[in-house]
Amino acid sequence: MPFVIDHTRDIDAPAALVWQVLTDFDDYGQWNPFVPSATCDLRPGGRFAMRVALIAGRLMSQTEFVVTVDAGKGFSYSMKPAPGGLVRSIRDQRVEETGEGRSRYTSHFRIDGALSLVVGATLGRFLRRGFDGHADGLVRRAEQLAR
Repeated sequence: MPFVIDHTRDIDAPAALVWQVLTDFDDYGQWNPFVPSATCDLRPGGRFAMRVALIAGRLMSQTEFVVTVDAGKGFSYSMKPAPGGLVRSIRDQRVEETGEGRSRYTSHFRIDGALSLVVGATLGRFLRRGFDGHADGLVRRAEQLAR
């Protein structure tokens, strides 16, 4: 059974601005409590290197790989699968215009594989808190810049 975390946020900012914030990896430390530092080669196969605050007070290095890019609209990335497919993950983030300078952000994170339940049981609450912080920080930053 997969472990899944989904987010949807309506944002008082145009989609182009939200996309700019989401893909300005050098600026993540200004708004993203979960990933305070990141570099990304935003093209399929590109490396997405992050410092992740998974457990309070500790930063860990995480490298994932870009799977898809739909410029201005979304991108997805995935970890290198564990041997034997024990753990696989993918995260898809999307931004869409909803009209009158507003937009919607969606994020879908999924862990599959034989160890997905173990990962969910041991790290699930930390991952949820982290992705909550990412989504809420994105909203705050985009709305602040839109004013």
